[in-house]
Amino acid sequence: MRLDGRAAIVTGAASGIGRATAQLFAAEGARVLAVDLPGKGLLEAHKNHSLTVCAEKSIGEPDAAEIIVDAAIGHFSRLDIVMNNAGVAANMFVEAMTEEVWNHTLNINLSAQMRICRSAIPHLKKSPAGRIINVASVMAEGTDYGLAAYCASKAGVAGLTRTLALELGKFGITANYLEPGAIETGMTKPLWDARPDVADIWAKKSALRRLGQPIDLARAALFLASDDGGFVTGHGLVVDGGLMLRV
Repeated sequence: MRLDGRAAIVTGAASGIGRATAQLFAAEGARVLAVDLPGKGLLEAHKNHSLTVCAEKSIGEPDAAEIIVDAAIGHFSRLDIVMNNAGVAANMFVEAMTEEVWNHTLNINLSAQMRICRSAIPHLKKSPAGRIINVASVMAEGTDYGLAAYCASKAGVAGLTRTLALELGKFGITANYLEPGAIETGMTKPLWDARPDVADIWAKKSALRRLGQPIDLARAALFLASDDGGFVTGHGLVVDGGLMLRV
């Protein structure tokens, strides 16, 4: 098993990419703290899996990162892998952008990732194979109408992660980010179920002619978390089925 004996935090773990990653990490031998909001169905999502769950306040709260990391250390007495997956999306033109939407999007998607990394670093330094995996988006490099806050936050994740890679490399810690394309998750599936024509458009844009599934991202995260990815750092791994080839 590729993660045998290691301890991991996975945020946004009640559904989608976070759920698939937490379960795959556990299947590969890791002890996993699966984190999400209360009421998100976290316990139900993992009731048949041997994961420790943490349903806490929003990761956007200033003290949430310390609570999450302390919970991992309390359960596992070590921390080897941090997977920052939780995020939000907003669609609003800049002309109509409210301070509330802008600040909330950047806080959840970017600032919370920084705070969790900051709290985790002292423990990752003690690990023989410290790993940070942050979830960005192909929109870290692209854009679309109404996605100013989302794109800015995801571009920020890319910059944050590359800097972490530079600062932490001397401690043997790698830091990478995933760039998902059109993935069928708990956030996107209801929209695509309501508009199958839109889902079909996105599927046809992909070189592989399908929407991505959470397991596609989980497998990429496993590579980065394992010894197989031990010499990969500061990298944005695009997992989009070739969606961006024609952009």
